[in-house]
Amino acid sequence: MKTPMLLQVKKLSTRYGKALILEDLSFELFERQVVTIVGPNGGGKSTLLNSLMGLIPCQAHLLFQGEDISALPLEERVLLGLSLVPEKRELFNTMSVEDNIELGSYRQVLLSPKAVKSSFEKVYELFPKLKERRHQITGTLSGGERQMLAIARALMSAPKLLMLDEPSLGLAPLIVREIFETIVLLQQSGVSILLVEQNARAALSVADQGHVLEMGHFSLSGPASELASDQRVIETYLGFGKAPVSP
Repeated sequence: MKTPMLLQVKKLSTRYGKALILEDLSFELFERQVVTIVGPNGGGKSTLLNSLMGLIPCQAHLLFQGEDISALPLEERVLLGLSLVPEKRELFNTMSVEDNIELGSYRQVLLSPKAVKSSFEKVYELFPKLKERRHQITGTLSGGERQMLAIARALMSAPKLLMLDEPSLGLAPLIVREIFETIVLLQQSGVSILLVEQNARAALSVADQGHVLEMGHFSLSGPASELASDQRVIETYLGFGKAPVSP
């Protein structure tokens, strides 16, 4: 049986004022799939996620589960099942860990309030450290714990598509490994993921499909395993002559 398409993006273009940041980007993401967007700083990776989420205006034809969401505002995209973990995490530092997690349950409260408790149980099972620190003030967490908290908050909405913006940014290698192991577990549990990453080696090792975004355009696209063995990707993003390894 063919896997259903979850997200279809056609000819997405985004401007900041007169500056064209993204131009005519098209790609697809199927259910239970991890698709990664890799590339250099300034290439437009975060702009792409913010455009898809409805945080910034763009020109595009966007289909989500076959429904045209091109003109829908942020709130309605959240209700349909899109969720974004932003690069800066955007946590409330003076609130407790548990209160920050609960803020992510907006969709569940509106659509299925009885499911909020089970969502808490699922995120605490996925992130036992957060359960231990649930009454701790968020501002006292380590960088890795803050990233886990940002993902946990996004998962509280039971998203159909989880978008992650640079989840490994600023983290120690051991924590990066934990974050990417979590991405694999989420995919295995049925969550579809759109992953934006500078760490191309780690991203391509967990993704099904990949796109290299440079200067607002996809310079390369294809199965992640093929991109990871592409000589240009190896030399530019993985280190000259080095074969990609698991995170």
